[in-house]
Amino acid sequence: MHRNWAGNLTYSARSVVRPSSLEELADVLTAGGPVRALGSRHSFNDVADTDGVHVQVDGLDDGRPAVEPLTPDGGDEGDVVSVNAGLRYGEVSRALHATGRALGNLASLPHISVAGAVATATHGSGDTNQSLASAVEGLEIMTPGGELRRITRASDPDVFPGTVVSLGALGVVTRVELRTVPAYVVRQDVAADVPWDTFVASFDAITSAAYSVSAFTSWDEPAVRHVWFKSVARADRPEVRGLAPDLLRWSDVPVHPLPGVDPSATTEQLGVDGPWHERLSHFRLEFTPSAGDEVQSEYLLPRRNAAAAIEAMRRLGPTVAPLLQTSEIRTVAADDLWLSPFDEPSVAFHFTWLPREDDVRAVLPAVEQALVPLGARPHWGKVSTLDAPTTAALFPRFDDFRRLAARFDPDGRLHGGLVGRLLAG
Repeated sequence: MHRNWAGNLTYSARSVVRPSSLEELADVLTAGGPVRALGSRHSFNDVADTDGVHVQVDGLDDGRPAVEPLTPDGGDEGDVVSVNAGLRYGEVSRALHATGRALGNLASLPHISVAGAVATATHGSGDTNQSLASAVEGLEIMTPGGELRRITRASDPDVFPGTVVSLGALGVVTRVELRTVPAYVVRQDVAADVPWDTFVASFDAITSAAYSVSAFTSWDEPAVRHVWFKSVARADRPEVRGLAPDLLRWSDVPVHPLPGVDPSATTEQLGVDGPWHERLSHFRLEFTPSAGDEVQSEYLLPRRNAAAAIEAMRRLGPTVAPLLQTSEIRTVAADDLWLSPFDEPSVAFHFTWLPREDDVRAVLPAVEQALVPLGARPHWGKVSTLDAPTTAALFPRFDDFRRLAARFDPDGRLHGGLVGRLLAG
């Protein structure tokens, strides 16, 4: 018996295997029966579940470095790197930074696996920053038949957008090829107690004032508790990017996303310059991630509906606040991936709940009734009460994805948990 990271889900798998070579992985996949890849176990629902065998590739040795520079057509060596799919983003980031390279963005936690985050359209924040999956230039996937396939944006343009955010429904991803940029320096400043009227009226100015911006609230507060600005290092605070100098009040002490929690696990604040990978995530790799004992939900909706969604959530404040540890608002740029919820500029409403899943599920229908009419779609790896057919219907290319999954896995051996319910049609 094994559980996910937060402990709110017990997986159905009868065993977990960690093959050490591609040959061992092929043996596992061709043995027959249900099988699914398992990453860092950070999904809060059963999207990664199976009643067969769980496969983890964090110990896989394919004879190549765990982080290997590639030379793409028309590019320079290191523009793209191939990484072991089981590595955590924090590990990849440190390896890249040592070579003078960087990723364009990171999620809140550096503890999540690359393949798992990519497969579920996990994201960071920033008006011009796409989801983590958008940095993918290629994947190596072993199908249930034991065939190792390499699919890239350049060589497979027709199917590539369907293979990146794949929910693990195509096979076991063994390598991920990521686009990189030169390493850069980031500073982090936090504004405190931003009045709601100011936040909504200046929403575009605030979210564009820094490279990555996150707002934290419990929805029943008279002001937005904190707004975190992660800026590519400049001489001054984010007002240099267009905010009026007196618009915000800056915190002179470090803070945690959860009110009243010791901020020692968070990345450095107070405007201190530091490497990109030590600022873009909210939490440090060497600390236990976030609160741990929690349940998470998230809904992604068109940015054009941000003000209406904020108004709707504030009306629900008395309903959701008693169950919330914190809620986060972020912006995400659009991409072209079939199962990405970011097919236009988007805003994300994240909820970190107390570990009372039955109570959370009782209030989620009210949240969904407020946000789904505004175009909201649930995060693939988090708790929602929308059923699988309703969720699938929110993605215009889902039928195309269903056909692609049938090509890779004609016997449906990867159809565990949520994936099975989605692909059942």
